[in-house]
Amino acid sequence: MFLSAAFSFFFIDMCKKQRFKIQKSFYKHSAIKQAPVRFISNMSKLFYQYYTTNCQQALCRNIARVCCILVLLFIAVPILHAQKRKVQNRPYVDQRKLHYGFFAGMHMQDIELVNNGFIDENGNNWYADAPNYEPGFSVGVLAELRLNNHLGLRVIPSMHFGSKDIKFVNKLDDAHEIQNIKSTYVAIPVDLKIAGERFNNYRPYAVVGVNPMYDLTVKKQKNLLVKHFDCYIEAGFGCDFYGPFFKFIPEIKFAYGLSNIINKNRSDLTNPEQLIFTNSVDKGKSKMIIITFYFE
Repeated sequence: MFLSAAFSFFFIDMCKKQRFKIQKSFYKHSAIKQAPVRFISNMSKLFYQYYTTNCQQALCRNIARVCCILVLLFIAVPILHAQKRKVQNRPYVDQRKLHYGFFAGMHMQDIELVNNGFIDENGNNWYADAPNYEPGFSVGVLAELRLNNHLGLRVIPSMHFGSKDIKFVNKLDDAHEIQNIKSTYVAIPVDLKIAGERFNNYRPYAVVGVNPMYDLTVKKQKNLLVKHFDCYIEAGFGCDFYGPFFKFIPEIKFAYGLSNIINKNRSDLTNPEQLIFTNSVDKGKSKMIIITFYFE
């Protein structure tokens, strides 16, 4: 209930900024208890209007919608306590010591670059940046070890196929170049799953863990050369939906790379003029948003 109340206050504050007219009686506990479905529906409409106002790109709006749905799950579950209990699907599935499944989903890649303002003998001063999150595809399998009623240890061998664009701009003459870095990551994340109480056929949870990744498709003789290996820390949340035959689990995670992936040793270059791009960047760290749909 505390999590639900915190999100409710956050939504109300956003709605005030957007000048949405909301009646105070709508937020009374009695109204929520009498009409939880109407409450969730109205909050979804308000959250959708907020994001479509601020996200101009279609891709950003799609990601925002998925995030809205997952966040609203955490609000919906406490509210559903006002409803009557129903017959549970697969009531003893969580008592198993080991769980197996698979997933498919999408991710967004980004790289955070630190420029140092390097200027060569001709006065060229190149600035590098990744202007957008680039979408990609993810697939993998899941193995979960039950520790107790609320904790589980998950190992998720997976692959991520995607790319990221890096734009270089010369401050001397506004010339620019774009480098597309394609990536095929092999990852073995290890996450700790912290689950709440199950109600009817819903169970929200949070995850935190580490995610080592190895890039199979690093290409040389480019403006920037990235390293093969990186290790991420990640955190996220999701919700278990118990069906008659399997569990459906939508999840979103945010991953941040711990190491500098820019390779400063450029013995691979055959054109020495390309070295200025590497000299202009001190370091770069990867970031990912991963949206997955598990079937267990």
